[in-house]
Amino acid sequence: MTKAILGIIGGSGIYDLPGLEDRREERIASPWGEPSDALMCGRIGNTDIVFLSRHGRGHRIPPDAINYRANIDVLKRAGVTDIISLSACGSFKPELPPGLFVLVDQFVDRTHGRASSFFGTGCVAHVSMAHPVSPHLMNRLDAAARAENVAVKRGGTYVCMQGPQFSSYAESLAYKAQGFDVIGMTAMPEAKLAREAEISYATLAMVTDYDCWHPEHDAVDVSAVIQVMHENIGKARRIVARLAQDFPTMREPCPAGAHKALDHAIMTPPGARDPALMAKLDAVAGRVLTRG
Repeated sequence: MTKAILGIIGGSGIYDLPGLEDRREERIASPWGEPSDALMCGRIGNTDIVFLSRHGRGHRIPPDAINYRANIDVLKRAGVTDIISLSACGSFKPELPPGLFVLVDQFVDRTHGRASSFFGTGCVAHVSMAHPVSPHLMNRLDAAARAENVAVKRGGTYVCMQGPQFSSYAESLAYKAQGFDVIGMTAMPEAKLAREAEISYATLAMVTDYDCWHPEHDAVDVSAVIQVMHENIGKARRIVARLAQDFPTMREPCPAGAHKALDHAIMTPPGARDPALMAKLDAVAGRVLTRG
């Protein structure tokens, strides 16, 4: 069995993870370029933790410029088996007010121009994204939030827009009409890449606003978003700490198949694969590429 190492990706407003014991900073080189920041490694209780600030400390990197491939690659190289993604989001439903946390279980990708796969010309692969969130991680997040008396909504669809601008009124109404629950700018291609890297993935989304469809909230104001984030960052950290306290020491098989996502995904036979791309895939796909 594989030792469980919990990766935490901190989104807007979460650039550090207080409470890490034996804290150390690590910079891991990636063939996919520079990740958003150095990794913060340590432990909470008996659980090994690797924290990465998605936008970099100081919030330097916009959603459309994040090197998602490098971020997932360095987490994989650090041994991460499970990722909890902390993200701010807007809400399309009155029953999902600012301050509530949503455990989303589906994603809709409306981004463009972002590198969304580790594979490509020279080695083609197709992984399943039917169930992008790992159920065991959602269950543990749900239990941790309730143990900390933090209000959460289990289940929901997150539409990922390109950004960095917020939605137009027409876009907001269209997304609401399609039945989406929340909107953000960073879950894609992050969740896709985590699946390709065979890392279990779940998102804890913090509602910060009502987007711009709401008649009493007709524009998203950054200052208001920041205020809600500051009021709720402590709750997100408490959930993570509680989750880590009760986390298993060995990796759990993912019911959605994340731990074996590449078993039957690669189409290109060994003799036709590009050696340069194979070298870059050593961490992400090493488990299956070593079979020949």
